Amino acid sequence: MKKFTINKTYQQINEKIQAGDAVVVTAEEMIGLVKDQGPVDAARHVDVVTTGTFAPMCSSGAFINFGHSKPGIKASKVWLNNVSAYGGIAAVDCYIGATEPCEDDPLNKVYPGEFNYGGGHVIQDLVAGKTVHLKASSYGTDCYPSKDIEKKITLKTLPNAMLCNPRNAYQNYNCAINTTRKTVYTYMGALKPRMGNANYCSAGQLSPLFNDPYYRTIGLGTRIFLGGAEGFVTWNGTQHKPSAKRTRKGVPVTPAGTLFVMGDLKKMQPKWLVGVSIQGYGCSLSVGIGIPIPILNEEMATFTSISDEDLYTHVIDYGKDYPQGKAKNYGMVSYAELKSGSVEVAGKRIPTVPLSSMVRAREIADLLKKRISAAKFLLGEPQFTLHKK
Repeated sequence: MKKFTINKTYQQINEKIQAGDAVVVTAEEMIGLVKDQGPVDAARHVDVVTTGTFAPMCSSGAFINFGHSKPGIKASKVWLNNVSAYGGIAAVDCYIGATEPCEDDPLNKVYPGEFNYGGGHVIQDLVAGKTVHLKASSYGTDCYPSKDIEKKITLKTLPNAMLCNPRNAYQNYNCAINTTRKTVYTYMGALKPRMGNANYCSAGQLSPLFNDPYYRTIGLGTRIFLGGAEGFVTWNGTQHKPSAKRTRKGVPVTPAGTLFVMGDLKKMQPKWLVGVSIQGYGCSLSVGIGIPIPILNEEMATFTSISDEDLYTHVIDYGKDYPQGKAKNYGMVSYAELKSGSVEVAGKRIPTVPLSSMVRAREIADLLKKRISAAKFLLGEPQFTLHKK
């Protein structure tokens, strides 16, 4: 077990937060502090580092309880604004997935499809206070005799609504290019032929899991900023891969960690949950997430001082290789290069396009910093972390 010069506990940091004495900085601010002071002095001075990300996160959705009708119904099929929701749970519960398209959407029959409305848009409409049309059908039972109901709902009239996202906040992701002679439409956006653009999706040095690369402070019970409100990490996300190849600083260079997150949809804001239409691919939901990283020791100070110059990802061909499941890549590029506006791949200078918003990522980190500094947000000590020794 490592020994550190600086040793703090969650309780000590939370006591400082409640007393208004905690020193809170954003991940971008921490870079300069560690450079100037060194990790030990920075850890001695700083208590919490805030992070942020805002990007499409397809593995997202909401559990909704829409209340019993008179007479009652055991809803087996449910639609919200004509978007199908999964009804194979309790009588008046359903799950609306972010990527579910509207029933009458032509999809890619008219190529490339526009996917103007889907589950992510339903979630945003609910959070925005809009009225949503609910329709449900059933085969009827003795205790729940109704076979059909239709009604108008709002988030306020729902008994319960919980954002429940099985895979969010990916720790790194591919840089996508297209080497074919035609435009391809992917979840990474439209990719022009002959490497006409390079798309990426990460907040880089502000991204939550880049600032705790081994998940030493993140796990079951970690309190987070989610969709504008408080949420929690409840487990590792699907496709969580902590064994991914890493740099000497511990940062993965391929898709690695993911988070399963939950929160009360009724407390969230439409600015931080935005329905997305991805041309030729489908619907999604852009989610705002921020995680406070407690600076328990100088190792955490070092982790949270990572900069875009030290963060790398692989360049993958989504025109040929990715659709066929081939593991080929076109080398690595840093996030500093990606954010500069262009990268060089195979001897060609290519313009870069971010799918994530750095403006909103910074805003989330700043909001979280203000809430913690004002003692309106305490750290949640995880029951166990996602770190594997």
